[in-house]
Amino acid sequence: MAIIEAAHVSKSFEFYKKEEGIKSSFKNLFHREKLIKDAVKDLSFSVEEGEIVGFLGPNGAGKTTTLKLLSGIIYPTHGDILVNGYIPWNRANLFKKQIAVVMAQKNQLWWDLPANESILLNKHIYEIPDAEYKKTLSDLVEIFGVQDLLAVQVRRLSLGERMKFEIISSLIHRPKVIFLDEPTIGLDLMAQRDMRKFIKDYNKLYKSTVILTSHYMQDIEELCSRAIIISHGEKVYDGSLNDIKRDDIKVLTFSVDNLNFDRGELFNFGKIRKEEEGRISLEVEHNHIRICLLHLLNKYDLTDFSVEDLPIEEKILNLYEAGAR
Repeated sequence: MAIIEAAHVSKSFEFYKKEEGIKSSFKNLFHREKLIKDAVKDLSFSVEEGEIVGFLGPNGAGKTTTLKLLSGIIYPTHGDILVNGYIPWNRANLFKKQIAVVMAQKNQLWWDLPANESILLNKHIYEIPDAEYKKTLSDLVEIFGVQDLLAVQVRRLSLGERMKFEIISSLIHRPKVIFLDEPTIGLDLMAQRDMRKFIKDYNKLYKSTVILTSHYMQDIEELCSRAIIISHGEKVYDGSLNDIKRDDIKVLTFSVDNLNFDRGELFNFGKIRKEEEGRISLEVEHNHIRICLLHLLNKYDLTDFSVEDLPIEEKILNLYEAGAR
């Protein structure tokens, strides 16, 4: 059953053009040139209950704008949205109690207080019963392993520790729908790993629906089975992450010692991606890999070789660029 439905959603912003200088400022008092930026264009998709969906796109593609539309922070210029049966921008109290929005660049913890004070404030805002609050807080701090840091002043926590408590504070009311905007940005490798594990464990424990934006492909690959990709506000892909990974092109990389190696004959098999000190990477169609490799092994002394898929980042970049045209 779809818990999020967006149908032909568009969002435009008006702004004004201004040239530099005092003369231009005076001129703008009487006449301003109005411009319109289409942040989201005719966007339609649905998300099933319990899914973790990667929402991807280059900077300025409209990802954060879409999350703000879905959470009711802003309203669309055109189109319809339902989240768990509610129209987000009506901001019904029951709706607000069922969602959470976590943006890496926005802080909700009080800097000079320990994290447990900010979390307790959210308990009262969301009117959470005492027993439920204690159980949820215990579950969340255990998943993150931060029991000993609850009473520590927020300013004395590391970035990774603060982000963990930002997440805990946002999820203390057990929301059914979670919007995560770059939750691992700026974190070190261990903190990123902990954050991914937490999202996965939380989703399993509470069957929550998660829409996740991230520029770190490891976040998307580890957490999401489905991706929605937008470029310049328009949807360019909606489907399985495995379908993006699946490709007819493979990368054959090998090292060769032969002085009489004929580089030109490689063009019979594919496109050279990289060549450096006797090590060559070649893009070859999947059904030609065996023929190409047998030819090279029979004719030259290869010291090593490997066959890999094209990097998923490159495939997603191709989708971005296709949407830009």
